[in-house]
Amino acid sequence: MARFTRIQVALQMKESGIIPVFYHSDIEICKAVIKACYDGGLRLFEFTNRGDFAHEIFSELNKYVIQEMPEMILGTGSVNDAGTTSLYIQLGSNFIVSPVVKEEMALVCNRRKIAWSPGCGSVTEISRAEELGAEVVKIFPGSSVGGPQFVKTVKGPQPWTNIMPTGGVEPTEESLKTWFDAGAYCVGMGSNLITSDILKNKDWKLLTEKVSALLVSYKKIRKY
Repeated sequence: MARFTRIQVALQMKESGIIPVFYHSDIEICKAVIKACYDGGLRLFEFTNRGDFAHEIFSELNKYVIQEMPEMILGTGSVNDAGTTSLYIQLGSNFIVSPVVKEEMALVCNRRKIAWSPGCGSVTEISRAEELGAEVVKIFPGSSVGGPQFVKTVKGPQPWTNIMPTGGVEPTEESLKTWFDAGAYCVGMGSNLITSDILKNKDWKLLTEKVSALLVSYKKIRKY
């Protein structure tokens, strides 16, 4: 059962601003990465459903988070169907992110009041996702869909739309400013933030420092 409501999730998405997007088949690496992000100040994390037995890794990771990082909101990304949505909700996922808009997934999430952020590539898809109850929509890959200009253009006629670009967001103040000035609600970051070198060297201190620095930049941009 989710520990956080969809309202809490949506508010924390804006508060944190930056959402790490990560998967690894080694549970110990997953634990180290999420702990480094937590120590850096983030309170929301997306574990992606990318490999065999990923749900088993998520289950163990979520138990660890509940015990060691009670303020961390852990959710699941790369979910493509209602069955997988139900599986992760049963394992305690606090939010579901998908690369696609599927009504069947919205119905499953809405029945349990779980936050659902579907991937959209057009204004029509965004509008449909909002009709289905999505508070925050994802654009993926953000750079290919149209980049910051796409976000800015959508926000013109639809200022109520909350957009989370993932893909194409760099871990720099300049990149963050470009996206947030365009109107992004929050941004997702995968390998640009949690780099292969960090994983190879297990340099969790560096990851914590990167996250902390990005949060300083984010708060400066948002004038928190």
